[in-house]
Amino acid sequence: MSKKTVLVTGGSRGLGKNMAVKLGQKGLDVIITYHSKKEEALQVVEEIQKTGSRATALNLNIGDIRSFGAFFEQAAELMKMTFNTKQFDYLVNNAGVGINVPFEDTTEDQFDELMNIQFKGVYFFTQKALNYLSDGGGIINISSRLAQASMPGYSAYASMKGAIETLTRYQAKELSSRGIRVNAVAPGPIATDFAGGIIRDNAQYKANVKAATALGRVGEPDDIGGVVAFLCTEDARWITGQRIEVSGGMNL
Repeated sequence: MSKKTVLVTGGSRGLGKNMAVKLGQKGLDVIITYHSKKEEALQVVEEIQKTGSRATALNLNIGDIRSFGAFFEQAAELMKMTFNTKQFDYLVNNAGVGINVPFEDTTEDQFDELMNIQFKGVYFFTQKALNYLSDGGGIINISSRLAQASMPGYSAYASMKGAIETLTRYQAKELSSRGIRVNAVAPGPIATDFAGGIIRDNAQYKANVKAATALGRVGEPDDIGGVVAFLCTEDARWITGQRIEVSGGMNL
């Protein structure tokens, strides 16, 4: 039985890195993308290879839709050389940025940046990926707790994630004829450099998160990667069109 292959966007650090390594531990071959952190991406590739899985990395700007055709041509050639396949079985749409700005101060440029990276880019990247995605595979879209629970400063970001959750349901319906499962994973606050590292570094913010979370702490990347990896296995074959929140029980 041939090994499955997964493409993880934004896999050089944070949540994407953890997802990529956990996928390698599950026995999947992994191709990660990075935007500017090439050296970090290559370190992640080495870490995945230590799990016994194969891995490689490619540059991608998820906000540049015109580049997607060339990206997938390059990805197909790279996968052929590295994994002996020109298709992948799972796509994890993780790449993104966070902007924490009050609604009344959000600029059109900030809105457009979030739209292009968090929604429009994901929409058309996935569309282009369909020619390279195996029937019977899966797509995992990374959403956010913020799409369902309002927190000041994230109106634009959370709106894009709300759109991602709606898109997930439509993709699950429309791609079901190919046996492709589509789900959204919605992390709660995670201690990474997201939005300037506010969750990791701001003591008051962390205290507020802990107080609102049933399990009594701030989330870590290691809390998320395993859930994404599970969705890329046969054990999750009967799950599609779902929003899976991974937040430690926020605001129950």
